[in-house]
Amino acid sequence: MELKDKKVLVIGMARSGIASASLLLNKGAVVYINDLKTIEEFDGALDDLIERGALAVLGTTPENIAEDMDLIILSPAVSSDAPFLKGAKAKGIKIIGELELGYLESKGTFIAITGTNGKTTTTTLIAEMFKENGNRAEALGNIGFSVAGNALKTTDDDILVTEVSSFQLETIEKFHPKVAAILNITEDHLNRHGTMENYINMKLRVFENQDENDFLVLNADDPILMSCSIKTKATVLLFGLKNKIDKGAYVENGYIYLNLDSNLIKICKADEVKIPGDHNLYNALSAVCVAGAMGVSAEVMKKTLMTFKGVEHRIETVCVHNGVTYINDSKGTNPDASIKAIEAMKVDTVLIAGGYDKHADFGEFIESAKNGKIKHIVIIGQTGDQIEKTALEHGFKNISRAKDMEEAIKISGEIAKAGENVLLSPACASFDMFTDYEQRGRVFKQIAMSLGGKNGEANS
Repeated sequence: MELKDKKVLVIGMARSGIASASLLLNKGAVVYINDLKTIEEFDGALDDLIERGALAVLGTTPENIAEDMDLIILSPAVSSDAPFLKGAKAKGIKIIGELELGYLESKGTFIAITGTNGKTTTTTLIAEMFKENGNRAEALGNIGFSVAGNALKTTDDDILVTEVSSFQLETIEKFHPKVAAILNITEDHLNRHGTMENYINMKLRVFENQDENDFLVLNADDPILMSCSIKTKATVLLFGLKNKIDKGAYVENGYIYLNLDSNLIKICKADEVKIPGDHNLYNALSAVCVAGAMGVSAEVMKKTLMTFKGVEHRIETVCVHNGVTYINDSKGTNPDASIKAIEAMKVDTVLIAGGYDKHADFGEFIESAKNGKIKHIVIIGQTGDQIEKTALEHGFKNISRAKDMEEAIKISGEIAKAGENVLLSPACASFDMFTDYEQRGRVFKQIAMSLGGKNGEANS
């Protein structure tokens, strides 16, 4: 893409926006940066961009300048249907996101991982497999390391394992991964997409540019995904736990197998996968499909599956205090993700839940808590009333309310007994109280560790 001297507006100055603006400046573009926050609210985060020549339009929406641009880069947090983009659209100004910009300016081979849950773990696991295989590999995208920020450092030999969200897929045009994987689809982000149909269609965009030289990896046990009309030229590989699979990965007699072109490969025992829970076994199977399609050996896949410890903020053991294990699952940003964490608990557990309202239904989440090892729920955040109402409707009455994370941990620690767990798995986004799920998880960890806890193995 020719960017030199082009007038480019970057809307939304979080991490992806800052990375996009930096890339554009490096390519010689005339860069305008926009955000509803004022310059004071950024506390110096934009100073480098401004010193390098970026023109700041802050504390307002960009209607007055959007129609004068050659290109607009949109933050994933900003809907492509935002009213202030109407004039720019009418004039035919190209509007893309950071993912598309980064892709167009990158070398190397892209692998794209999407789905409602498990993306970060699977993206990281696959990247580790490629690194163990001797490849130059990076885990990028919605995982916290922007594609645009990495673009100018890439080489033709790079493997770019990229976590992509439905928000990012709204604004792709040419994004073309060699391998695309859809892990699962459950209800999420309806406050943004409006309907499940819209949400599903955004997820399916991940493979729209693939051809007969590519691979598409799909969850054979996901009812929503399997009910979709999948039209692709790519070679489809399936993964699942329920049935033997002709082309893809599955578990039989306790072993993980990969079947590619009638070449059946035994990888390892399913119980040798280090990260716990059936949901992580699905993640492992999807990773085996992706890595196998790209020629990674069974030995490398086995070693990685047996040693990979998981990612921060996803069923992460923080510490043990007075015999109680504190577990950080701040990455549980929707009910289905938190259900997976609840199902991974093997001992009685006090659950901390609640947060930003994404218009989710908490019925299944509460039923999972009721039927699992959850003895008590401590509720925080904007969705507190909704979660409590749903819990009472489902006959779950062991509920407390807390004004913040510190109080939630205090209450939980008083309820949990030695040999039990305190689990943070909010089933909600974090934006009502925190910058993102990472900050929420760090706060939980800091408070838990301040109790005098020590590192230890989880009771789960």
